[in-house]
Amino acid sequence: MAWDVTIADTYAESHLSATTLTAGAAADKAAANKEMKYSALANTHIFPVAIETSGVMNQLAVDLVSETGRRISSVTEDTRETMFLFQRLSVALQRGKCGLLPSHLCQL
Repeated sequence: MAWDVTIADTYAESHLSATTLTAGAAADKAAANKEMKYSALANTHIFPVAIETSGVMNQLAVDLVSETGRRISSVTEDTRETMFLFQRLSVALQRGKCGLLPSHLCQL
């Protein structure tokens, strides 16, 4: 199993007309592009995960993270594992966005 993660800029001019109308439009478009890229590998376990800079994920990403969290919970018996996984992804996204800013604007 492999995740191919793409971060789509919610506020990019090329996405703005769609993202102002529908939350997750940029993520859905990015995921569709990845699905086309891997269409020849349809029988493998490659999951195109797309997350917008605003934090919205495509539905496959939500389902994949939820299922992964559920499976971790079944081993650890901690029902919060799915929530923790979503939080870790959110923190990773925020840290990545901070890397794009000048260092004096974003202290981690």
